[in-house]
Amino acid sequence: MAARVVAALRSAGCVSVIACGGDPDELAPLGIPVLPDRYPGSGPLGGVLGLLESFSDTKPDAAVFAVACDLPALTGSELVRMVDALREHPDADVVVARTSAIEPVCAIWRRSSTERLRQIFDAGERALNRAITHLDRVEVDIDAAALRNINTPTELGRYP
Repeated sequence: MAARVVAALRSAGCVSVIACGGDPDELAPLGIPVLPDRYPGSGPLGGVLGLLESFSDTKPDAAVFAVACDLPALTGSELVRMVDALREHPDADVVVARTSAIEPVCAIWRRSSTERLRQIFDAGERALNRAITHLDRVEVDIDAAALRNINTPTELGRYP
């Protein structure tokens, strides 16, 4: 499944693709760097915060695309629409996918949002969808089928 997400990110023009968290040995066949999870057990907000902190040496307006690895129907064309929205809204902290609600497991984060996310995290929040409501965000409508995640082997069997 992660290979499909890597392919979607690359086809959307992402220059560098890395994995954050997970087993480096299992992810080795992808041929991408694997960063350790800085805040294990702290949910998606901890994952995004750790990812952004890993890029502390980049410019504040740099962007990091964070996508869950269990989205086998995600395509580069869906992601390109998000990249376009980021370009159209240079002051946004985050561009987040939206189906019937925001889908925070598919979002582009500006590095400049790191400090605000840190404050939200330190205040005890762990839900990424609630943290996003405190940021300047742009929502991009994405086909719900592209963001259907896999939770069981039976669900995985639906994808060739």
